[in-house]
Amino acid sequence: METQDRNSSLITLTTMQNLTLSLGILLIILGAASYLGTGQESVTALIPSFFGILFVLFGWLGKKESLRKHMMHAAAGLALLGIFGTIGAIPGLIEAIGGGEIERPLATYARSAMFLMCVGFLIRAVQSFIAARKQA
Repeated sequence: METQDRNSSLITLTTMQNLTLSLGILLIILGAASYLGTGQESVTALIPSFFGILFVLFGWLGKKESLRKHMMHAAAGLALLGIFGTIGAIPGLIEAIGGGEIERPLATYARSAMFLMCVGFLIRAVQSFIAARKQA
């Protein structure tokens, strides 16, 4: 039974490592699309890409079993930072959904997308950490 619990914990961490890589790739694409969509006017449109690069790095380093737990916790912390940095876009998104006019719609949509991705990732990370803790 103990071997099964250890393997289950390893599967959870491996899944998180793959999810981290996937999130990183999505954020890189989001940042590049935002930058191109704004006519390459503002480097701040690349912020999701910078976060994405870090997520990819954490996911890649997480392939090494001795670093996996550390990298997944670092990725969760980065997701929390991403949430704090993008939560301000949500009122604008709600305004846009309600049919209102917003000043920079593309920026609002990109920030809202990053917010939702980071929230989803953080929820999954916490669930993974709790499951791993129960199995330890």
